[in-house]
Amino acid sequence: MASTELKGVLLNEEPLSKYTSWRVGGPAERMYIPENKADLIAFIPSLPAGEPIYWMGLGSNLLVRDGGVRGTVINTRSRLKEMYLLDGNRVYVEAGVPCPHVARFCADLGLAGAEFLAGIPGTMGGALRMNAGAFGGETWGIVDQVEMINSQGEVQIRDKQQFEVAYRSVKGLADEWFLSTQLVLNKGDSEASLLHIKALLEKRNNSQPTNKPTCGSVFKNPQGDYAARLIEACGLKGYRVGGAVVSEKHANFIENQGNATALDIEKLIDHIQQQVKQQFGIELQTEVCRVGDEA
Repeated sequence: MASTELKGVLLNEEPLSKYTSWRVGGPAERMYIPENKADLIAFIPSLPAGEPIYWMGLGSNLLVRDGGVRGTVINTRSRLKEMYLLDGNRVYVEAGVPCPHVARFCADLGLAGAEFLAGIPGTMGGALRMNAGAFGGETWGIVDQVEMINSQGEVQIRDKQQFEVAYRSVKGLADEWFLSTQLVLNKGDSEASLLHIKALLEKRNNSQPTNKPTCGSVFKNPQGDYAARLIEACGLKGYRVGGAVVSEKHANFIENQGNATALDIEKLIDHIQQQVKQQFGIELQTEVCRVGDEA
């Protein structure tokens, strides 16, 4: 499948539990770890027509079912990691850069507006895909344009206006994926931004189970309310299915206590939705993306 010109690593039947922040998930039929962006651009058109393609960065906000994934998973962890200043207030960031690294990089440059990214436990590609947010900030609020690739390996630069962006939702052109973005920020004060990041991280560590295997927030906040408040009001903190448990620290987090399966987590998600619907008449929508087949 992959030609000798490619420089990345192609793995077969690779367990995805090694790569997801929940530490669950069956194998990927194929996983490709590109050497860099150019290598990835060369790899994608080498795939068979119609091949399902999945993207994985830090494996947060992702539930891979126990039966695994048929098709090819592209893993950008520690790859697609270029980031640099383009001009006075514009920063180029590739899809594999962890969001907290972007926050600190911009702060070090004396650019303000990206501090909230320090609270997002994923890569820039994932943040672009779902308009990830934290502490009142949202990814697409600082995006100017993005670099996209399609299944033929064709690369396009697209303006922000070509996407329909909403809360934890981005709708764009089908069959295209994010390679990089250009962020537009404001001139600021480096020391002030770094202190802001420190305060945000302290708030996050005090309120979220950052030292446990989770995916980040499981549910979107319904309009005018908070998913965590509703779940806690249902008495579900500490509720468990197998090795999956609703966090005692923050009810919108599900922890893997060491032996959870993806099915345990999925059953717990369903139970939470049923209880919130029954008690409050609100249908919680998942923020986490579910992929793969059941075992």
